[in-house]
Order: sequence, then structure tokens, then C-alpha cells
Amino acid sequence: MYRASVLLLMLILPAASIYAGHSYLQSSAPLMELVGKWFVFWSAGVRLLLAGLSQFFRPRFTSEGIFGMESDDPLPFVQELGAANFATGFVGVASLAKPSFVLPVAIIAGIFYGIAGIRHLLNGGKTANENIAMISDLFAFLVLATYAVSAVSA
Repeated sequence: MYRASVLLLMLILPAASIYAGHSYLQSSAPLMELVGKWFVFWSAGVRLLLAGLSQFFRPRFTSEGIFGMESDDPLPFVQELGAANFATGFVGVASLAKPSFVLPVAIIAGIFYGIAGIRHLLNGGKTANENIAMISDLFAFLVLATYAVSAVSA
């Protein structure tokens, strides 16, 4: 379930939304603007909103399933991470109604994904789920950073 949701929210749904907006709906928006809009909505919005809920209500999945920690010690920290992820995700989802949110969320989520991806990369003895988190985090960082640089320099 974790792998499927990551694949859907980080690649398939954003790509399908970009394709639909660009080709099917014949949007006049530049391609990079569609990339920002849909990656912020799916990868930063929906993914972080759902991750935040999971981390808050099921912190053990993150501590054990991703980091391999069996102690209860990290659970309060995971729940706080969940609250931050939920807040970021909420604003990412709201960016569909308020397009001015896209760039700030791209920057915030891009920084988060970049740091998280590098931390996963440097962690020895990764679980399979941590490898998935690492790859998807670094991918999201690259997409969101590319969009943010493009938007700021436009």
C-alpha cells in the first residue's frame, strides 16, 4: 500500500494531471507552471496531508516501518512531524483554489523533501520503505526546486 501510494502521488497522478491540462484541456499555461501546480497539489499537498495524518495517528508505521525503530521513544516526535506535514499538505491542497500558494509551498516542500532525502541517503542499513522514501523525496526535491527556480527567475 505504501509503495503504491507513493508511486501514485509522486509520479502517476501529477504526470496525468499535467498531461490532461496540457494536451487534453489545451491549457495555455506554460508547461513549467503546470508542473508546479500539479506537483505541489499531489506531491506536496495530498501526499504530505496523508502522511501527516498517518504520522499523527499511526506514528509507529513511520518509526518502525520506515526507520526500523522499535522503541516508543520517537513516537511523540513522529507525531509532531505529522502535524507539520499535515499543515504543509493542507496548504498544498488549498493551492488549487489559491494559485498564489503554489510557489511558497513548492519552496517549503522542496526544502523538506531535499533534507529528508539526503538524511535517508546518509542513513546506513535502510529498510525497503526507507529506500522508497529516499528516492521519492529526492525526486520531489528535484521537481519542486526546478519549478521554484523557474518561477523565481521568470
